[in-house]
Amino acid sequence: MHLRVVPDSARAGGRVLKMALANKKFLPAAEERRRFQRVKVHLLGRYMLPDRREFPCQVINMSPGGLALLAPGIGNVGDRVVAYLDHIGRVEGKITRIIDNGFAMTIGATPRKRDKLAAQLTWLANRDILNLPEDRRHDRIVPRNPIAVLTLEDGTKMTCRIIDLSLSGAAIAAENRPPLKSTVMLGRVQGRVVRNLEDGFALEFVHAQPIETLEESVTAR
Repeated sequence: MHLRVVPDSARAGGRVLKMALANKKFLPAAEERRRFQRVKVHLLGRYMLPDRREFPCQVINMSPGGLALLAPGIGNVGDRVVAYLDHIGRVEGKITRIIDNGFAMTIGATPRKRDKLAAQLTWLANRDILNLPEDRRHDRIVPRNPIAVLTLEDGTKMTCRIIDLSLSGAAIAAENRPPLKSTVMLGRVQGRVVRNLEDGFALEFVHAQPIETLEESVTAR
């Protein structure tokens, strides 16, 4: 069992984070004005519309109750959207309005999930103000060598192309999609198939990978 010791400076930093967030300028959305305040953030991710089409996106502001994003594929007001965002993870909700080059959506979440989102947004909104080191755990990169070998549960091997990857997962382009929730090996890295993409599928790694060996591990043969 490993215990993580939190230094006094980190605790103090947490208090400063809350103070900085309280003094930060927000972008309130009409439907959130009474409950939530939006903060400017710049997060990359992907989202899926009801017709199963999936696109890349960039979040421009967000609160625990909703977000606005720049997006190449725009649905209709009321459409359900599932998004996977760097640093945040999976969120889902409905499109509330169309904006220039994108749309705004609600976030459906439990009170506990909203509290977690608030904490994540506190960090993201203030890391530059407080000169905090950037947490790049979920940032996506495109590998220099995108060709990899995927090993399926039955031992079958198939060649695939890595669209992008992070320390916690990867988007894969391939003609054949493994079953959802199946366990596979991308190079030497074990992962689970979590969703289908338009031209492939997405993996979530069983264990977060070290950045120093990430590309070498996923392209190993």
